[in-house]
Amino acid sequence: MNTNTDGSQTNECDIIERTLDWINDGYGAAWAIVVEAWGSSPCPTGSLLAINDSVAFIGSVSGGCVEGEVVTQALDLIRKDASKLLDFGIADEDAWRVGLACGGRLRVFVTCISDQWRRVLVELGEAGHHKRPAALMFPLEGGNPDLVVPGKKVSGAIVAVPELSKQLSDCIESDVSRVAVLPDGNRLFVRVFNPPLRLLIVGAVHIAQALTAIARQADYEVIVIDPRESWATTERFPSIAFDRRWPSEALQELLPDRRTAIVSLSHDPKLDDSALVGALKSDAFYIGALGSHRTHAKRLKRLARQGLDSEALERIHGPVGLDIGATTPSEIAVSIMAEVVSARRGIVRRKGGVRGNEIER
Repeated sequence: MNTNTDGSQTNECDIIERTLDWINDGYGAAWAIVVEAWGSSPCPTGSLLAINDSVAFIGSVSGGCVEGEVVTQALDLIRKDASKLLDFGIADEDAWRVGLACGGRLRVFVTCISDQWRRVLVELGEAGHHKRPAALMFPLEGGNPDLVVPGKKVSGAIVAVPELSKQLSDCIESDVSRVAVLPDGNRLFVRVFNPPLRLLIVGAVHIAQALTAIARQADYEVIVIDPRESWATTERFPSIAFDRRWPSEALQELLPDRRTAIVSLSHDPKLDDSALVGALKSDAFYIGALGSHRTHAKRLKRLARQGLDSEALERIHGPVGLDIGATTPSEIAVSIMAEVVSARRGIVRRKGGVRGNEIER
């Protein structure tokens, strides 16, 4: 997800759709993509900014620091039907002017959206619509882009290079956009477009209301699972998707994968146990459950009686959340989301959970 210069959030699908709309309406357009970043640069590698020739733009490559210069360059490249690598950093005499005097460095690739780029963006938009992973590739020295959608053949000269296969797989698997090096020494950028991460929340409780908002800001697709219709209402959870089936049935249909986190918050063993049994059968990268140490110990005994071994039960984060001393529902939601992010980034959490999550009902 990109943060616009006004602080609002824009996702990748919005940028692709807006770019194609501009082109269909007769505007010239360009994309700016952060291909390398060092130090305190404010936007990560892969950040996107789309610009049209009437100076409308969407997305960001620096949170506002270098946007003005990038837009100026993009307008020139649209006129020339060309592309260019831009470098910004503390070594530049214009560092103060563009806003990176704090020590960050950025390398931004800016390209006019040619016919070949438009065709690739159409394919990319289709992949996003169907929630398929995809990798957009283009030479940093300039040239036509290619697109790889696993399970769907997309032709292109770059894709035909056998040595790229492992690098592409690694990028998509790790969800990391980066520069790849070809056998001839030429470099190309691989921009990964994976389906959104998912957070499945079992129990439409007060903590869940805060957690859904935080998770969406972190660019997670959120689904609240709760068969109790008086709890799972649009009034309590505006614009959130519901699954009102029993947790075990819902998880069987939702097919949690390695890009899915599951958090059970109902504090009702009938719901929580059903959810956890289903979650432990999946490849979810995170599984958490609300409750005190005592409640969690009882939970583990119940699940063990259902045949789950100690290795499986170790996957459950309980009490859920990082130990930040949280006490209110909103603070607990912050601690849970922090632990989900920590698990996603491969950071091992300290045992003990959140003291404030040790609630009894």
